Amino acid sequence: MKNIFIGLLAILLVAACQPHSHDAEGGHTHNADGSHPAESELEPLAFTLYTAQTELFVEFKPLVVGQESRFAAHFTALGESFKAIGEGSVTLTMSGAAGSQNVTADAPQVPGIFRLRMTPEKPGLYKLTFDIKTPAYTDQVVLDSVTVFPDEKTALAQQEPESGGGNDITYLKEQAWKIDFANQPVRRMPFANVVKTSGVVITTPGDEETVSAKTAGIVRITKSGLFEGSAVGAGQVLFTVSSQGLTSGNAPLQIQEARNNLAKAKADFERSQKLYNDRLLVERDFLQAKNAYENAQSLLATLSANYGEGGQSIRNTRAGFVKSLLVTDGQFVETGAPLAVISKSKKLVVRAEVSQTAFSKITGIASANFRTGGGKVYSLAELNGRLVSIGKSAENTLFIPVFFEVDNREGIIPGAFVEVYLKTNAQTAALVVPTSAVMEEQGSYFCYVQTEGESFQKRELRIGGTDGQNVQVLSGVAEGERVVTKGAYNIKLSTAAGTLPAHGHEH
Repeated sequence: MKNIFIGLLAILLVAACQPHSHDAEGGHTHNADGSHPAESELEPLAFTLYTAQTELFVEFKPLVVGQESRFAAHFTALGESFKAIGEGSVTLTMSGAAGSQNVTADAPQVPGIFRLRMTPEKPGLYKLTFDIKTPAYTDQVVLDSVTVFPDEKTALAQQEPESGGGNDITYLKEQAWKIDFANQPVRRMPFANVVKTSGVVITTPGDEETVSAKTAGIVRITKSGLFEGSAVGAGQVLFTVSSQGLTSGNAPLQIQEARNNLAKAKADFERSQKLYNDRLLVERDFLQAKNAYENAQSLLATLSANYGEGGQSIRNTRAGFVKSLLVTDGQFVETGAPLAVISKSKKLVVRAEVSQTAFSKITGIASANFRTGGGKVYSLAELNGRLVSIGKSAENTLFIPVFFEVDNREGIIPGAFVEVYLKTNAQTAALVVPTSAVMEEQGSYFCYVQTEGESFQKRELRIGGTDGQNVQVLSGVAEGERVVTKGAYNIKLSTAAGTLPAHGHEH
């Protein structure tokens, strides 16, 4: 065993004493012409471009004459949510002073990703044009000023050092396409001073009808399933009220009595008319008989109106919905008792309560936004609304009412509470981002900025006011940067997991 160890040691010593290779100097190799080989490969380029309909994120290595270039073109259809384009074709045209060439991908390799290959023929400055055709729309995305290098050595010499993207978060397109994701550029726009308060939705005066009993009796609900919120048509029979069998206020007996009285009054009138025509009766007695007859007709008509075998029918005069059902089936009601309240609710009123301390700020109200309990935000213009009035008295209360008339929309229902953002006439040009882009973490506010197609940065924000739709940003982002408005929480979760997904795109 000792002899074996000594033998191995001798071999190692001999190897260590061997002269350097002819191709090596100072421990590194040389090319055949004596020059140093390239220390690194060409680093891929990445571009993110937007049109009104499309986002293009494309990756490819610097273009070199005679070398095949592979383009990984990620196409996203913009909208409420950004989704991968799963059908269609893409044509890439490279054009410049030295000529043009094109190539087409007839379908995506996977939804959203089109693979294109092109071998540049001449060096120069070119424009890359991507023409996308889908079943839904066509679009064109242009990348200006792309250099085709004569050889790889020149390309390496012109290659810019990698920028320090150590703070960037990688979130792949394949991940974003699977969730509810969207981004939006930071804009500078007029932003009003805002007073935030609460409000309640009430019905518009004159927009409601109270259905009442025309006679005393027992109520029957004619339509099964009539509840608060049920839609009803104009002239629909909602209730019947019957007094049959009651010892007092018995409508059938009253109607029968009215018929008997009418028959007697008619006979008296006809006899009086004959005597009056024969000049055997003075005019005063004739008019008295005529008046009694007409009164008997009116009384019978009133008692018999809408009265059938089941009782007197109670109808509503306008279409709408049952706001309040005030009786139960079989309940006794007096004449004139309210049975139900029917509301059209085409128009509603939002009553906002404003603190007296903010009264000086609301004298110049220009508009308002309303956030419903479900989180939906409406502007006054979206609700076709208008400012109705501002209260002039705060007697017995600490608040001043402000009234807005608005259209009935989802989440805007009578009795519902809403957050109200009163916007004044005083406006300043401010950087704003949608409220959905801003996240709170331990009392600090931040957002995610998309720096490239698959790269994001977490930015801490210093914010100003909010109008419920947008937030004024005092620092943290710049105009034109794209902030994540949907899907920011998913990006946060991906960083919390502690591992970043591997990049799977080929170049």
